[in-house]
Amino acid sequence: MTTGKRTLGLAGALALVAGAAVAQEKVKVGIILTLSGPSAVLGQQARNGFEMAVKDLGGKLGGREAEIVIVDDELKPDVAVTKVKGLLERDKVDFVVGPIFSNVLGAIVKPVTDSGTFLISPNAGSSALAGKNCSPFYFSTSYQNDQVHQISGKVAQDRGYKRVYLLAPNYQAGKDAMAGFKRDYKGEVVEESYVPLNNLDFQSELAKIASLKPDALFTFMPGGMGVNLVKQFKQAGLTIPVLSSFTVDEATLPAQGEAALGMWNGSNWAPNLDNPQNRKFVDAYLAAHNAVPATYAFQAYDAAMLIDSAAKAVGGNMANKDAVRAALRKAEFTSLRGAFKFSANGYPVQDFYLTQVGKRADGKLETQIKEKIFSNYADPYVKDCGLAK
Repeated sequence: MTTGKRTLGLAGALALVAGAAVAQEKVKVGIILTLSGPSAVLGQQARNGFEMAVKDLGGKLGGREAEIVIVDDELKPDVAVTKVKGLLERDKVDFVVGPIFSNVLGAIVKPVTDSGTFLISPNAGSSALAGKNCSPFYFSTSYQNDQVHQISGKVAQDRGYKRVYLLAPNYQAGKDAMAGFKRDYKGEVVEESYVPLNNLDFQSELAKIASLKPDALFTFMPGGMGVNLVKQFKQAGLTIPVLSSFTVDEATLPAQGEAALGMWNGSNWAPNLDNPQNRKFVDAYLAAHNAVPATYAFQAYDAAMLIDSAAKAVGGNMANKDAVRAALRKAEFTSLRGAFKFSANGYPVQDFYLTQVGKRADGKLETQIKEKIFSNYADPYVKDCGLAK
């Protein structure tokens, strides 16, 4: 897609009014996502979710005209820093929303928060920002990385898997995934393998798995990595249970096809989560994009609703940072996941589920909730964050 400014709402109409006095004050949001390369579909889902929310709000945030500037971080931290500085210095945005990947988050968090601009993450949830390095200018509408992977570890422990092979990409979120899995799993980790980020060939790892004969595989492989891993896993004839987060989700399932059927996934949400706002969202996303929304879309939708609630609470006065922060922390909006509140570190307190890939009535694949694993769960690093709740 072409990145750039998107002014939503009444801008066109206002421009046609002869002699119009002063244009309505805008709320400016810079969105930085991975929109190219093997993981582009993840960023596209997040972009779609945010734009759907603004559309549902009549093109406004907090009752003010919304100006959205979208940039592609290319999954390159150095590129991300340059792009985010443009959002801050050239576009003078009130909020930065993004990114998808934790290595990019680690690169942009300091320039954004040091500028006194609020950073809302709709996906990446690095543990490095959850404890002593928490920031009053950082909030997440997703999760702290460890939590979603802790689901798989608890399930593996509860199911009595004595030997498990762990596989993740070698960056912050991959390390958080390993830590999260091992938090509740007390069995033997037969091997802990890291591959380069955006690796697409898993033949050597699959050969090791075949030779070691573990009871299960735990893996975190988002985007194109997950597509290739699932296909190669099936081609290798492996039949052990696969526990994961983001390896199989609505962003990758169209490409993975039936090779992903039956695989398990840990998540804070699924398309079949049964509440009125989520049913409406899933139906609208399907109608607009002919695709089932993934967590990236729902979390970005919630990010827009969070910003709307804060902008509304301060009457559009983005200059009052203390008031904006207090309004963000209150999170007075209806989340698609249901109950939602923030811990002191800016990460959500929420429920987490074990889901499984299945078929919808329309034949499309989706993850489906099978069991709630954690209720009203705050991440364990919050105890090290010095911010007042």
